[in-house]
Amino acid sequence: MKKNIIIGIGEILWDMLPSGKRVGGAPVNFVYHASQAGADGYAISQIGNDRLGAEIISELEKNKIKYIVRESNFPTSTVEVELENGIPTYKIIENVAWDDIEVTPDALDVAKKCNVICFGTLALRSNKSKEGILSLIDAAPNDALKVFDINLRQDFFSKELIEELLKKSNVFKINDVELAILRQLFSLKATDEKVCDKLLQEYNLKYLIYTVGDKYSVIYAPDDCTLIETPKVKVADTIGAGDAFAATFIQSVLNGKPQLEAHKDAVAVAAFVCTKAGAWPKYNRKKIEEIRNSI
Repeated sequence: MKKNIIIGIGEILWDMLPSGKRVGGAPVNFVYHASQAGADGYAISQIGNDRLGAEIISELEKNKIKYIVRESNFPTSTVEVELENGIPTYKIIENVAWDDIEVTPDALDVAKKCNVICFGTLALRSNKSKEGILSLIDAAPNDALKVFDINLRQDFFSKELIEELLKKSNVFKINDVELAILRQLFSLKATDEKVCDKLLQEYNLKYLIYTVGDKYSVIYAPDDCTLIETPKVKVADTIGAGDAFAATFIQSVLNGKPQLEAHKDAVAVAAFVCTKAGAWPKYNRKKIEEIRNSI
C-alpha cells in the first residue's frame, strides 16, 4: 500500500522541561505521530548552526523522522516550559531559526505531492517564515488535507492571520482554551457546538477537530459529528497530545476508516501520549489498544 505523504511545517525547538530538554514544536510533533501511524512524514523547519541544532538533527534521525531542515544564522529555538498538574505553559523567544524559514527546492517538491500539510499560527509570526510557509501550503495539491492547528501562543497571532489561514485550510484543529480566545476575536456568542458548526460551514471545512482536555473531544464534518469522552489515565504531561490526536485521526481517515473509528484511534493515542513525558514517546501498541478498547 502506498504511504501517505504528510508534511508538518513551522517551528522545531527544544522544550526546556523541569525534567530536562526534549525536542518539540507542533508541526514536527504532528509528523512524528503521523509517522508512527504509518505515514511517510516530513518535518520542514530550520535550526541554528549550533550545538542545539545538531542535537535536534540527531533526535530526528534517532526517531526515524524524515526532515528538510536547513541551517540559519539565527539560534536554535528553546522554549521554557512550566508544568502545573501536567499542563504546560510556554515562554517562547523571538528571533530564532524558525523565524527565518526559506523554501528549498526539496521542500517545494515534497509539498507538491503531499497528501497532508499541517501548519499553525506560531511560525508565521515573522514575515519571512510566513511567506515561505504560505508558498508551501499553496503548492500542495488541491485534494490534499490542509490541517490548520491554530496553536495560539502568547501574542503571536491576530484575527487577520487566523482568517487567512482558515481560508487556506480544510481541516481545523482547536481546543477549548483557544476557542475562548477565538470567541473574543471574532465576537462569537453562540454555544460551542454552534460556533464550531458555523466555522465548519463558513470556511467549507472537511473536518473541525475540537478537544476539551480531559473531558471530551468532538469532530465535526459536513455529514457527521462524533463525540467521545476522554479516557481517564495517569497524566505525566499533556505535551504533544493534541498533535498526536490530529495526526492519528488524519492518518486513519486517509486509510479509509469511518470517522468514528478514526476518532477512537485519535483519542486512544492522545491519551497514551499523556501518560508519558514529552511529545515523542515510544509507542506501546498494547497499551494504546487497551485504552482504545475502553472507549
